[in-house]
Amino acid sequence: MTKRYISRPLYLEKIRPFVNKSLIKVLVGQRRTGKSYMLLQLMDEVRNENSHIIYIDKELEGFSPINNDKELYNYVLSQLNPQKDNYLFVDEIQEISSFERCLRSLLNEERCDIYCTGSNANLLSGELATLLSGRYIEFKIHSLGYTEFLKFNNIENSDESLTHFLTLGGMPFLDNFDLQQQPSFEYLKNVYSSILLKDVVARENIRNVAFLENLVIYLIDNVGNLFSAANISKYLKSQKINMPTQTVLNYLRALSNAFFVYPTRRIDINGLKVFEIGEKYYFEDLGLRNAIRGFNMQNEINKLMENAVFLHLLHHDYSVYVGNTHGKEIDFVAQRGNERIYIQVAYMLYDDAAVRREFGNLMEIADHYPKYVVTMDSLPMQSSYKGIHQVHLRTFLSNKI
Repeated sequence: MTKRYISRPLYLEKIRPFVNKSLIKVLVGQRRTGKSYMLLQLMDEVRNENSHIIYIDKELEGFSPINNDKELYNYVLSQLNPQKDNYLFVDEIQEISSFERCLRSLLNEERCDIYCTGSNANLLSGELATLLSGRYIEFKIHSLGYTEFLKFNNIENSDESLTHFLTLGGMPFLDNFDLQQQPSFEYLKNVYSSILLKDVVARENIRNVAFLENLVIYLIDNVGNLFSAANISKYLKSQKINMPTQTVLNYLRALSNAFFVYPTRRIDINGLKVFEIGEKYYFEDLGLRNAIRGFNMQNEINKLMENAVFLHLLHHDYSVYVGNTHGKEIDFVAQRGNERIYIQVAYMLYDDAAVRREFGNLMEIADHYPKYVVTMDSLPMQSSYKGIHQVHLRTFLSNKI
Protein backbone atom coordinates (compact mmCIF):
# COMPACT_ATOMS: atom_id res chain seq x y z
CA MET A 1 0.00 0.00 0.00
CA THR A 2 1.41 3.40 -1.03
CA LYS A 3 -1.33 5.78 0.16
CA ARG A 4 -0.18 8.99 1.82
CA TYR A 5 -1.25 9.40 5.42
CA ILE A 6 -0.65 11.72 8.34
CA SER A 7 0.43 9.96 11.51
CA ARG A 8 -1.95 9.85 14.48
CA PRO A 9 0.42 9.11 17.40
CA LEU A 10 -2.40 9.33 19.98
CA TYR A 11 -3.66 5.96 18.74
CA LEU A 12 -0.35 4.48 17.67
CA GLU A 13 0.98 4.88 21.21
CA LYS A 14 -2.03 3.00 22.59
CA ILE A 15 -1.70 0.11 20.13
CA ARG A 16 2.10 -0.24 20.02
CA PRO A 17 2.45 -2.17 23.33
CA PHE A 18 0.24 -4.94 21.88
CA VAL A 19 2.15 -5.46 18.63
CA ASN A 20 3.40 -9.07 18.37
CA LYS A 21 1.30 -10.06 21.36
CA SER A 22 -1.06 -13.04 21.08
CA LEU A 23 -4.18 -10.88 20.97
CA ILE A 24 -6.39 -9.80 18.09
CA LYS A 25 -6.20 -6.03 17.74
CA VAL A 26 -9.62 -4.61 16.77
CA LEU A 27 -10.01 -0.98 15.64
CA VAL A 28 -13.62 0.21 15.80
CA GLY A 29 -15.33 3.50 15.10
CA GLN A 30 -17.67 5.42 12.86
CA ARG A 31 -17.22 5.03 9.11
CA ARG A 32 -14.56 7.36 7.58
CA THR A 33 -12.86 8.34 10.84
CA GLY A 34 -9.51 6.98 9.65
CA LYS A 35 -9.46 3.34 10.76
CA SER A 36 -8.12 2.19 7.36
CA TYR A 37 -5.26 4.65 7.56
CA MET A 38 -4.47 3.51 11.08
CA LEU A 39 -4.00 0.03 9.60
CA LEU A 40 -1.52 1.52 7.11
CA GLN A 41 0.40 3.13 9.98
CA LEU A 42 0.45 -0.18 11.84
CA MET A 43 1.74 -1.93 8.72
CA ASP A 44 4.63 0.52 8.61
CA GLU A 45 5.16 -0.05 12.33
CA VAL A 46 5.75 -3.80 11.85
CA ARG A 47 7.36 -3.67 8.41
CA ASN A 48 10.96 -4.92 8.31
CA GLU A 49 13.05 -7.40 6.33
CA ASN A 50 11.66 -10.32 8.31
CA SER A 51 7.96 -9.37 8.17
CA HIS A 52 5.33 -10.51 5.70
CA ILE A 53 2.09 -8.53 5.50
CA ILE A 54 -1.26 -9.92 4.35
CA TYR A 55 -3.78 -7.14 3.66
CA ILE A 56 -7.50 -7.52 2.94
CA ASP A 57 -9.82 -4.57 2.27
CA LYS A 58 -13.44 -5.65 1.97
CA GLU A 59 -14.33 -2.38 0.26
CA LEU A 60 -12.14 -3.35 -2.73
CA GLU A 61 -13.59 -5.50 -5.50
CA GLY A 62 -10.49 -7.68 -5.56
CA PHE A 63 -11.46 -9.16 -2.20
CA SER A 64 -15.16 -9.72 -2.99
CA PRO A 65 -14.71 -13.55 -3.18
CA ILE A 66 -13.91 -13.57 0.58
CA ASN A 67 -17.37 -13.67 2.18
CA ASN A 68 -17.19 -16.12 5.08
CA ASP A 69 -14.79 -17.57 7.62
CA LYS A 70 -13.74 -20.53 5.48
CA GLU A 71 -12.91 -18.35 2.47
CA LEU A 72 -10.98 -15.99 4.72
CA TYR A 73 -9.07 -18.86 6.32
CA ASN A 74 -8.16 -20.45 2.99
CA TYR A 75 -7.03 -17.10 1.56
CA VAL A 76 -4.81 -16.35 4.56
CA LEU A 77 -3.24 -19.84 4.41
CA SER A 78 -2.47 -19.32 0.72
CA GLN A 79 -0.70 -16.05 1.52
CA LEU A 80 1.41 -17.10 4.50
CA ASN A 81 5.18 -17.03 4.23
CA PRO A 82 6.62 -19.74 6.52
CA GLN A 83 10.06 -18.11 6.40
CA LYS A 84 8.92 -14.81 7.90
CA ASP A 85 6.80 -13.26 10.66
CA ASN A 86 3.27 -13.01 9.27
CA TYR A 87 0.91 -10.11 9.94
CA LEU A 88 -2.76 -10.11 8.94
CA PHE A 89 -4.64 -6.83 8.42
CA VAL A 90 -8.36 -6.95 7.54
CA ASP A 91 -10.30 -3.75 6.86
CA GLU A 92 -14.10 -3.74 7.52
CA ILE A 93 -14.08 -7.32 8.75
CA GLN A 94 -17.80 -7.25 9.62
CA GLU A 95 -18.42 -7.78 5.88
CA ILE A 96 -17.14 -11.37 6.31
CA SER A 97 -19.70 -13.65 7.95
CA SER A 98 -18.53 -15.71 10.95
CA PHE A 99 -15.08 -14.11 10.66
CA GLU A 100 -14.51 -14.72 14.38
CA ARG A 101 -14.15 -18.46 13.79
CA CYS A 102 -11.32 -17.89 11.34
CA LEU A 103 -9.55 -15.38 13.60
CA ARG A 104 -9.78 -17.71 16.60
CA SER A 105 -8.26 -20.55 14.60
CA LEU A 106 -5.44 -18.40 13.19
CA LEU A 107 -4.68 -17.09 16.67
CA ASN A 108 -4.66 -20.56 18.26
CA GLU A 109 -2.45 -21.90 15.49
CA GLU A 110 -0.08 -18.93 15.95
CA ARG A 111 -0.16 -18.31 12.22
CA CYS A 112 0.05 -14.51 12.35
CA ASP A 113 -0.33 -11.32 14.35
CA ILE A 114 -3.88 -10.10 13.64
CA TYR A 115 -5.33 -6.59 13.18
CA CYS A 116 -8.81 -5.69 11.90
CA THR A 117 -11.28 -2.81 11.70
CA GLY A 118 -15.06 -2.59 11.96
CA SER A 119 -17.79 0.06 11.91
CA ASN A 120 -20.28 -1.29 14.41
CA ALA A 121 -20.29 -1.52 18.19
CA ASN A 122 -21.85 -4.99 17.97
CA LEU A 123 -18.76 -6.27 16.16
CA LEU A 124 -17.58 -7.87 19.39
CA SER A 125 -20.81 -8.94 21.01
CA GLY A 126 -22.85 -12.08 21.45
CA GLU A 127 -21.30 -15.24 20.04
CA LEU A 128 -18.26 -13.38 18.79
CA ALA A 129 -17.36 -12.18 22.28
CA THR A 130 -17.77 -15.73 23.57
CA LEU A 131 -15.54 -17.21 20.89
CA LEU A 132 -12.85 -14.57 21.30
CA SER A 133 -13.22 -13.91 25.01
CA GLY A 134 -9.88 -12.80 26.44
CA ARG A 135 -8.28 -13.01 23.01
CA TYR A 136 -8.82 -9.52 21.64
CA ILE A 137 -8.32 -5.92 22.60
CA GLU A 138 -10.43 -3.10 21.23
CA PHE A 139 -9.31 0.42 20.27
CA LYS A 140 -11.84 3.13 19.43
CA ILE A 141 -10.76 5.38 16.56
CA HIS A 142 -12.48 8.77 16.54
CA SER A 143 -12.66 11.62 14.07
CA LEU A 144 -9.87 14.18 14.46
CA GLY A 145 -9.49 16.06 17.70
CA TYR A 146 -8.71 19.78 17.55
CA THR A 147 -4.91 19.47 17.59
CA GLU A 148 -5.09 16.71 14.96
CA PHE A 149 -7.33 18.98 12.88
CA LEU A 150 -4.65 21.68 12.99
CA LYS A 151 -1.99 19.19 11.94
CA PHE A 152 -4.00 17.63 9.10
CA ASN A 153 -4.91 21.05 7.66
CA ASN A 154 -1.49 22.60 8.34
CA ILE A 155 -2.92 25.64 10.12
CA GLU A 156 -2.01 27.61 13.24
CA ASN A 157 -3.85 27.38 16.55
CA SER A 158 -6.08 30.46 16.40
CA ASP A 159 -9.66 31.55 17.03
CA GLU A 160 -10.26 31.29 13.27
CA SER A 161 -8.99 27.70 13.25
CA LEU A 162 -11.27 26.87 16.18
CA THR A 163 -14.23 28.24 14.23
CA HIS A 164 -13.26 26.05 11.27
CA PHE A 165 -13.11 23.02 13.56
CA LEU A 166 -16.47 23.70 15.19
CA THR A 167 -17.98 24.13 11.72
CA LEU A 168 -16.33 21.37 9.68
CA GLY A 169 -15.52 18.80 12.34
CA GLY A 170 -12.72 16.26 12.15
CA MET A 171 -13.30 13.81 9.31
CA PRO A 172 -9.74 13.24 8.02
CA PHE A 173 -10.59 13.43 4.30
CA LEU A 174 -11.64 17.09 4.65
CA ASP A 175 -8.00 18.16 4.37
CA ASN A 176 -8.57 17.81 0.61
CA PHE A 177 -11.05 20.73 0.56
CA ASP A 178 -8.88 23.53 2.01
CA LEU A 179 -11.39 24.38 4.76
CA GLN A 180 -14.10 25.30 2.24
CA GLN A 181 -17.53 24.78 3.75
CA GLN A 182 -19.61 23.93 0.67
CA PRO A 183 -17.54 21.01 -0.72
CA SER A 184 -16.86 19.81 2.82
CA PHE A 185 -20.56 19.68 3.65
CA GLU A 186 -21.37 17.93 0.35
CA TYR A 187 -18.80 15.25 1.19
CA LEU A 188 -20.15 14.93 4.74
CA LYS A 189 -23.72 14.50 3.49
CA ASN A 190 -22.54 11.56 1.39
CA VAL A 191 -20.75 10.07 4.41
CA TYR A 192 -23.96 10.47 6.42
CA SER A 193 -25.96 8.63 3.76
CA SER A 194 -23.41 5.82 3.75
CA ILE A 195 -23.50 5.49 7.55
CA LEU A 196 -27.27 5.53 7.64
CA LEU A 197 -27.79 3.00 4.84
CA LYS A 198 -24.90 0.60 5.45
CA ASP A 199 -24.30 0.75 9.19
CA VAL A 200 -27.76 1.52 10.53
CA VAL A 201 -30.60 0.65 8.14
CA ALA A 202 -29.13 -2.48 6.54
CA ARG A 203 -27.29 -3.82 9.56
CA GLU A 204 -30.06 -3.16 12.09
CA ASN A 205 -33.00 -3.98 9.76
CA ILE A 206 -34.54 -0.53 10.18
CA ARG A 207 -37.94 -0.33 8.47
CA ASN A 208 -39.02 3.28 8.85
CA VAL A 209 -36.11 5.17 7.29
CA ALA A 210 -38.02 8.44 7.07
CA PHE A 211 -38.62 8.45 10.82
CA LEU A 212 -34.97 7.52 11.45
CA GLU A 213 -33.91 10.62 9.50
CA ASN A 214 -36.36 12.75 11.48
CA LEU A 215 -34.96 11.30 14.69
CA VAL A 216 -31.45 12.37 13.64
CA ILE A 217 -32.75 15.91 13.11
CA TYR A 218 -34.30 15.82 16.57
CA LEU A 219 -30.97 14.76 18.07
CA ILE A 220 -29.18 17.57 16.21
CA ASP A 221 -31.59 20.13 17.62
CA ASN A 222 -31.32 18.70 21.14
CA VAL A 223 -27.60 18.23 21.71
CA GLY A 224 -27.01 18.71 25.41
CA ASN A 225 -30.68 18.30 26.36
CA LEU A 226 -31.93 15.42 28.48
CA PHE A 227 -33.62 12.73 26.41
CA SER A 228 -36.29 10.58 28.04
CA ALA A 229 -39.34 8.50 27.20
CA ALA A 230 -41.50 11.47 28.17
CA ASN A 231 -39.96 13.93 25.74
CA ILE A 232 -39.79 11.22 23.06
CA SER A 233 -43.55 10.84 23.45
CA LYS A 234 -44.04 14.61 23.33
CA TYR A 235 -41.94 14.86 20.17
CA LEU A 236 -43.88 12.06 18.45
CA LYS A 237 -47.20 13.71 19.26
CA SER A 238 -45.96 17.04 17.92
CA GLN A 239 -45.07 15.32 14.65
CA LYS A 240 -48.38 13.40 14.57
CA ILE A 241 -46.38 10.17 14.46
CA ASN A 242 -47.68 6.91 15.86
CA MET A 243 -44.50 5.13 16.91
CA PRO A 244 -43.98 2.98 20.04
CA THR A 245 -41.44 4.51 22.40
CA GLN A 246 -39.49 1.24 22.47
CA THR A 247 -39.07 1.40 18.69
CA VAL A 248 -37.60 4.89 19.05
CA LEU A 249 -35.19 3.61 21.70
CA ASN A 250 -34.18 0.77 19.34
CA TYR A 251 -33.46 3.29 16.59
CA LEU A 252 -31.35 5.34 19.00
CA ARG A 253 -29.43 2.20 19.91
CA ALA A 254 -28.83 1.50 16.23
CA LEU A 255 -27.40 5.00 15.71
CA SER A 256 -25.17 4.48 18.75
CA ASN A 257 -23.99 1.09 17.49
CA ALA A 258 -22.77 2.80 14.32
CA PHE A 259 -20.77 5.25 16.53
CA PHE A 260 -22.80 8.08 14.96
CA VAL A 261 -23.99 9.37 18.34
CA TYR A 262 -23.05 8.61 21.95
CA PRO A 263 -25.57 8.34 24.79
CA THR A 264 -24.34 9.90 28.03
CA ARG A 265 -25.94 8.75 31.27
CA ARG A 266 -26.66 10.88 34.33
CA ILE A 267 -24.84 10.24 37.58
CA ASP A 268 -25.55 11.39 41.12
CA ILE A 269 -22.21 12.87 42.16
CA ASN A 270 -22.82 12.45 45.87
CA GLY A 271 -23.88 8.81 45.79
CA LEU A 272 -22.21 7.77 42.53
CA LYS A 273 -25.56 6.39 41.44
CA VAL A 274 -26.31 6.16 37.71
CA PHE A 275 -29.84 7.31 36.94
CA GLU A 276 -31.98 4.96 34.88
CA ILE A 277 -34.04 7.74 33.31
CA GLY A 278 -32.73 10.56 31.12
CA GLU A 279 -29.58 10.75 29.05
CA LYS A 280 -27.98 13.13 26.59
CA TYR A 281 -26.71 12.43 23.08
CA TYR A 282 -23.59 13.84 21.44
CA PHE A 283 -22.33 13.40 17.90
CA GLU A 284 -19.10 11.64 16.90
CA ASP A 285 -18.33 14.44 14.45
CA LEU A 286 -19.33 18.10 14.55
CA GLY A 287 -19.13 18.54 10.79
CA LEU A 288 -21.51 15.67 10.13
CA ARG A 289 -23.98 17.17 12.57
CA ASN A 290 -23.74 20.60 10.95
CA ALA A 291 -23.95 19.38 7.34
CA ILE A 292 -27.17 17.44 7.86
CA ARG A 293 -29.37 20.15 9.33
CA GLY A 294 -28.15 23.44 7.95
CA PHE A 295 -25.84 25.57 10.02
CA ASN A 296 -25.75 28.87 11.88
CA MET A 297 -22.76 29.28 14.20
CA GLN A 298 -24.32 32.04 16.27
CA ASN A 299 -27.40 29.96 17.09
CA GLU A 300 -25.48 26.70 17.58
CA ILE A 301 -22.38 27.77 19.52
CA ASN A 302 -23.39 26.45 22.95
CA LYS A 303 -24.29 23.03 21.55
CA LEU A 304 -21.11 22.86 19.49
CA MET A 305 -18.93 23.81 22.45
CA GLU A 306 -20.53 21.19 24.66
CA ASN A 307 -20.19 18.50 21.97
CA ALA A 308 -16.55 19.46 21.36
CA VAL A 309 -15.70 19.18 25.08
CA PHE A 310 -17.44 15.80 25.25
CA LEU A 311 -15.41 14.49 22.29
CA HIS A 312 -12.15 15.76 23.75
CA LEU A 313 -12.82 13.81 26.93
CA LEU A 314 -13.75 10.73 24.92
CA HIS A 315 -10.56 10.94 22.85
CA HIS A 316 -8.54 10.86 26.05
CA ASP A 317 -10.22 7.69 27.32
CA TYR A 318 -12.52 9.20 29.92
CA SER A 319 -15.90 7.68 30.72
CA VAL A 320 -18.22 10.67 30.54
CA TYR A 321 -21.42 11.30 32.50
CA VAL A 322 -23.82 14.16 33.08
CA GLY A 323 -23.56 15.12 36.74
CA ASN A 324 -26.27 15.91 39.28
CA THR A 325 -25.59 17.37 42.69
CA HIS A 326 -28.42 18.47 44.98
CA GLY A 327 -30.71 18.80 41.96
CA LYS A 328 -28.26 20.99 40.02
CA GLU A 329 -26.69 19.83 36.78
CA ILE A 330 -22.98 19.54 36.05
CA ASP A 331 -22.39 19.33 32.31
CA PHE A 332 -19.73 16.62 32.53
CA VAL A 333 -18.29 14.27 35.11
CA ALA A 334 -15.33 12.51 33.47
CA GLN A 335 -13.67 9.47 35.04
CA ARG A 336 -10.53 7.60 34.02
CA GLY A 337 -9.25 5.04 36.50
CA ASN A 338 -8.91 6.88 39.80
CA GLU A 339 -9.02 10.29 38.10
CA ARG A 340 -12.08 12.48 37.90
CA ILE A 341 -12.78 15.98 36.59
CA TYR A 342 -15.88 18.18 36.60
CA ILE A 343 -16.67 20.55 33.74
CA GLN A 344 -19.21 23.28 33.06
CA VAL A 345 -19.48 24.68 29.52
CA ALA A 346 -20.78 28.19 28.82
CA TYR A 347 -20.35 30.46 25.80
CA MET A 348 -19.72 33.70 27.71
CA LEU A 349 -19.85 34.71 31.34
CA TYR A 350 -21.63 37.97 30.59
CA ASP A 351 -22.40 39.03 34.15
CA ASP A 352 -22.21 38.10 37.82
CA ALA A 353 -25.33 35.95 37.54
CA ALA A 354 -23.66 33.81 34.86
CA VAL A 355 -20.54 33.50 36.99
CA ARG A 356 -22.56 32.45 40.03
CA ARG A 357 -24.49 29.89 37.98
CA GLU A 358 -21.52 28.18 36.33
CA PHE A 359 -19.09 28.37 39.25
CA GLY A 360 -21.78 27.92 41.90
CA ASN A 361 -22.85 24.47 40.73
CA LEU A 362 -19.24 23.29 40.87
CA MET A 363 -18.68 24.86 44.28
CA GLU A 364 -21.39 22.64 45.74
CA ILE A 365 -19.28 19.55 45.00
CA ALA A 366 -17.49 18.67 48.23
CA ASP A 367 -14.54 16.67 46.90
CA HIS A 368 -11.21 18.04 45.65
CA TYR A 369 -11.07 16.70 42.10
CA PRO A 370 -10.21 19.32 39.41
CA LYS A 371 -13.07 21.55 38.31
CA TYR A 372 -13.27 23.63 35.12
CA VAL A 373 -15.52 26.19 33.50
CA VAL A 374 -14.89 26.18 29.74
CA THR A 375 -15.93 29.38 27.92
CA MET A 376 -15.21 31.49 24.85
CA ASP A 377 -14.48 34.67 26.83
CA SER A 378 -11.54 36.42 25.20
CA LEU A 379 -10.45 37.84 28.56
CA PRO A 380 -11.59 35.47 31.32
CA MET A 381 -13.30 37.28 34.15
CA GLN A 382 -11.23 35.13 36.47
CA SER A 383 -8.80 32.37 35.60
CA SER A 384 -9.36 30.71 38.95
CA TYR A 385 -12.02 31.18 41.59
CA LYS A 386 -12.02 29.17 44.80
CA GLY A 387 -9.99 26.45 43.11
CA ILE A 388 -12.19 26.31 39.99
CA HIS A 389 -10.36 27.05 36.74
CA GLN A 390 -11.84 29.02 33.87
CA VAL A 391 -10.27 28.13 30.52
CA HIS A 392 -10.93 29.13 26.94
CA LEU A 393 -12.34 26.36 24.76
CA ARG A 394 -9.33 26.59 22.45
CA THR A 395 -6.97 26.11 25.38
CA PHE A 396 -8.98 23.19 26.72
CA LEU A 397 -9.06 21.38 23.35
CA SER A 398 -5.35 22.01 22.78
CA ASN A 399 -4.16 20.24 25.90
CA LYS A 400 -3.95 16.68 27.11
CA ILE A 401 -6.00 16.21 30.24
